[in-house]
Amino acid sequence: MDFLEGTTLLVDKPYEWTSFDVVNKLRWNIKQHFNLKKVKVGHAGTLDPLATGLLVICVGKHTKKIDEYMVGKKEYTGTILLGKTTPSYDLETPFDRESSTEGITSEKIIEAASHLTGMIQQVPPVFSAKQVDGKRAYDLAREGKPVELKSNMVQVDVFEIDVTRFPEVDFRIVCSKGTYIRSLAHDMGQALGCGGTLIALRRTKSGDFSIADALQVEDCIAHIRALPK
Repeated sequence: MDFLEGTTLLVDKPYEWTSFDVVNKLRWNIKQHFNLKKVKVGHAGTLDPLATGLLVICVGKHTKKIDEYMVGKKEYTGTILLGKTTPSYDLETPFDRESSTEGITSEKIIEAASHLTGMIQQVPPVFSAKQVDGKRAYDLAREGKPVELKSNMVQVDVFEIDVTRFPEVDFRIVCSKGTYIRSLAHDMGQALGCGGTLIALRRTKSGDFSIADALQVEDCIAHIRALPK
């Protein structure tokens, strides 16, 4: 592993860490260990703070591969809670509405998932990093300002559903770059007429990379410190 020439690290992002927290932690340790004033470190695809899982970290000359890595399909597992909504579509903000889930069958949930499979138009959450007039959408949303985001075309190849813990619905999704799983949770809730919130999310694959090959942040740091200077 040559950090000076460039390398790619696979990290299992912890819950409540931002993707930039991971980048900054690894950059600091690489600079300290190799006594470098500057080193490029970036990630190939952001994960929300409340998500865990695979974060592809590029170091040095491998930062040129970021665009290439980001093109690949992503796989996620997680849980949607039906019957409750939040403004952020996940647990970053408090629940603001509760509706009955009476009459919602497994067949209806599976049908809703099927309508969210394939090439679909998707509106990103207002609590997202999308740019609106030079500002991040989530900054405007947190200030209570109105945010209008344009829909994007995304590809959802797989939307598998497990309803054994209803009204919590477990899923596995395979999708294109730029797909918001929070929006899929919201749109499923809208389709069922009861609302839905993403309450757990884990990225398990990104392109050719798998969570099975990822290290915890502290293990990654220990590996860096064990390398010859």
